[in-house]
Amino acid sequence: MLSMDIYQTLIEARKKAMEQYNSSVDFIQGICGEFERYTQISPRYYDKYDVKRGLRNHDGTGVMAGVTLIGNVKGYIMEDGEKVPAPGRLLYRGINVEDLIQGFISGDRFGYEETAYLLMFGGLPTPEELTQFRDILAFYRELPHNFTEDMILTAPSHDIMNKLARSVLALYSYDPDPDNNTLPIEMLQALRLVARFPVIVAHAYAAKKHYVDRESLYLHRPQPELSVAENFLYSVRHDNRFTKEEARLLDLCLVLHMEHGGGNNSAFACRVLSSSGTDIYSAIAAAVGSLKGPKHGGANMRVMNMFQDIEANVKDWKDDEEVSAYLTKILKKEAGDGSGLIYGMGHAVYTMSDPRAVILKKFAKDMAAKKGMLEEFELFETVERLTPDLFHSITGQEKTMCANVDMYSGLVYKMMDIPPELYTPLFAIARIVGWCAHRVEEIYNPYGRIIRPAYKAVGPKRSFVPLEERG
Repeated sequence: MLSMDIYQTLIEARKKAMEQYNSSVDFIQGICGEFERYTQISPRYYDKYDVKRGLRNHDGTGVMAGVTLIGNVKGYIMEDGEKVPAPGRLLYRGINVEDLIQGFISGDRFGYEETAYLLMFGGLPTPEELTQFRDILAFYRELPHNFTEDMILTAPSHDIMNKLARSVLALYSYDPDPDNNTLPIEMLQALRLVARFPVIVAHAYAAKKHYVDRESLYLHRPQPELSVAENFLYSVRHDNRFTKEEARLLDLCLVLHMEHGGGNNSAFACRVLSSSGTDIYSAIAAAVGSLKGPKHGGANMRVMNMFQDIEANVKDWKDDEEVSAYLTKILKKEAGDGSGLIYGMGHAVYTMSDPRAVILKKFAKDMAAKKGMLEEFELFETVERLTPDLFHSITGQEKTMCANVDMYSGLVYKMMDIPPELYTPLFAIARIVGWCAHRVEEIYNPYGRIIRPAYKAVGPKRSFVPLEERG
């Protein structure tokens, strides 16, 4: 037990720290007005200097920043310099993702490992290569000795993505040759990260439940005979129980989220860092940080929060007029989170359809019927159906709009009883494959240069004022 003197010293130290914190906040609040005075950038500069904000052209197409052999996102065609809406397609190494999924579903096998091999090495594996690849991933699932105790259970985080990013950086210290970027070593480092992501997430979730939510601590070792999807469900459930249908659907979600071209924010972040020549752990940690953002990987959480609000404020979910009236309020910033956005609708590239949403919606409907959640699923369908016309009539914009993958992914996770704090980490468990593929492609691109775009300085010239004359 602590003596009274030591206890009193700790109390005084904590009190002093809090006083200093409050004093610092007060000081910073006082000078924030000055910061704002020198930081406001007029929107006119973006037009004057033809700034491609968001690296998007004025017609909505992306600024060409590179080339890749890994993934391709097709959402429109160009005719005479104009964008023409088209059904969306997602290609992994040139293979339509719909054909890829049909291949492993018809073969009654899990697709994560097969798809990961394709994206990382460029071709589909033979049965022998697939078996060996699975064995390698199973071997490297085991985290380094005491890693969970030292890096995850110590200083637990309420945000699992934060803990994942810190853990990725920490793995640098456990690598005997972390800055070796020869191709075989890079591939080995990448495979270890792919294998360990689900385990880190599962252990970070267990730590969060124990230390933040004050629940019991359950840590489960990954099982070598299980697939990535099966292992994840086994690891995050204290009784280790899951159904084959749940594992199959989670596997499908992971495959659909695995890659989306080099221009998406997290993959581009990974490529930007990789272009500097830094190590794989730094590059992947940056991608995790990007995905954590609500404008990227956190979007399905916004969808679920929005629907929770709709369900609470719309009495008859089957009444199109009542649903439309509330969606109108959301678009006019009179309801919801005040953003004026209907989350889950619209995409930067896809126009007529997002193939990921189309595939996921089909499987989601089947599970909704079995889980007794068909009415909720039909509400999602209603919002998807009504939103485009409402958006056009209220905003005056003629943008072709479709549901994106976030519209149904959160609902699928909800039907599988996966807690919301795992939605974005599951995205990371899938996308780590795409990140690693883009990392290696960036490093071994013969025309590789450090990515360094231009920023136009628009601030006025100012004279230096001596310290004693300021006030």
